[in-house]
Amino acid sequence: MRGTSRADRRPTVVVTGGSAGVGRAIAHEFARHRWNVAVLARGEAGLRGTVRDIHRAGGRALAHQVDVADSDAVMRAADETVAAFGAIDVWVNVAMVTIYAPVQQTTPEEYKRATEVTYLGQVYGTLAALKHMTARDAGSIVCIGSALAYRSIPLQSSYCAGKAAVRGFLDSLRSELRHDRSHVRLTMVQLPAVNTPQFDWARSRMPRRLEPVPPIYQPEAIARHVYRAAHDSPRELWIGFPTWKAILGSMVIPGWIDGYLARHGYRGEMTSQAAMAGRPDNLYDPVDTDPGAHGRFDRRAVSTVPAADPRWLKLGIAAAIGGAFLGGLAAVRSMGGRDHARSARETQSAKFRRTRHGVSLHEPASGRR
Repeated sequence: MRGTSRADRRPTVVVTGGSAGVGRAIAHEFARHRWNVAVLARGEAGLRGTVRDIHRAGGRALAHQVDVADSDAVMRAADETVAAFGAIDVWVNVAMVTIYAPVQQTTPEEYKRATEVTYLGQVYGTLAALKHMTARDAGSIVCIGSALAYRSIPLQSSYCAGKAAVRGFLDSLRSELRHDRSHVRLTMVQLPAVNTPQFDWARSRMPRRLEPVPPIYQPEAIARHVYRAAHDSPRELWIGFPTWKAILGSMVIPGWIDGYLARHGYRGEMTSQAAMAGRPDNLYDPVDTDPGAHGRFDRRAVSTVPAADPRWLKLGIAAAIGGAFLGGLAAVRSMGGRDHARSARETQSAKFRRTRHGVSLHEPASGRR
């Protein structure tokens, strides 16, 4: 990668929200490739576990106990990472929080907090990365998004809005970097449902336990694609067939999906088990445990998942539609040709029948005797 020419320096990645779930799996994936891994998270126990995993995987670790909603703390963590490892080659924004509740049961303070973490946390991380990357004119920033950045669902308005805001922010920044002829690269990775601990940590006002909308994928499957995206830097990377269907469907039939989610969306986000009364949530403070990357859905989660650069996905769909159109046009022309041939045969047959009865098609009917 650009900026890692010194043989004695390993490349360095910073992962926010790296103490559990997708962030934990991403930190481990980079460590497997012997990167320096700096992790930002709030929970002390989770940070200790992540550092241990990074060392075991062959990486070097640096832990920052930071709330990404604190812009000054995020900037200090970036500065300390550069001081320790020499540079930042990749920055991955993962940290998020959400509230499971209808809009009218979500308070203004909860919307503010979810926005500060899920949206502004990615903005602050990006600014901290740019501070060091633009000086070197090198680096890759990866923002973890979701199919919900395109297709919002009921009961998670704060999260869906935050992910959509990240997409809008990156589009603006991308144009500015091109204007400046910068070599810093931006990628947004849109995720499907993933087996992470967040479904036991999220604040909820729902009567039953939460679950991701199936199919569910293991966080390590996501992390492998994020690692590649950090190197290849597509504009976006859409992971999983459910993500492709949700995004493309929202572009083509948004009204129908509104109705479908109105009928099935609530049920799809909850199990049949009653919610646990009084359980802690991580909206304002961490649930300071060390669960690792996985949630409670291992038996249902899939360990591999396809991913596609939407440029090629859209091109393939356009080619398929174009092929179907040309095929239909050819079929219509073929039918027209057959109709023309049939008409010609019928004309010849009529001429033959009339000639047999003494009527020439080349003579007027009054010429008969």
